[in-house]
Amino acid sequence: KAQRDLDESLTWWSRHGKAAAAEGRERFVLEVIGTLEHDPHRFPAADEASELGIDLRVMLYGRRRQVYRVLFTIEDNVVSIHRVRHA
Repeated sequence: KAQRDLDESLTWWSRHGKAAAAEGRERFVLEVIGTLEHDPHRFPAADEASELGIDLRVMLYGRRRQVYRVLFTIEDNVVSIHRVRHA
């Protein structure tokens, strides 16, 4: 679902004349993965975590009107990104 979220966002930006959309997507993926690789436990629980009954965490990425919520879980040493939603 996270991959689909990114693809939909890229499509939207491309349709709205944002030529740098593909570049931004690549930068987004590299920065998010790099950030989560070092210390994913520093990010807080997502609002939905207690409702879902899982240790779902959230990382906010971007600035101003382009903030995305990266929702992920951590099991052992594996970080799984589940959704990337526009905040």
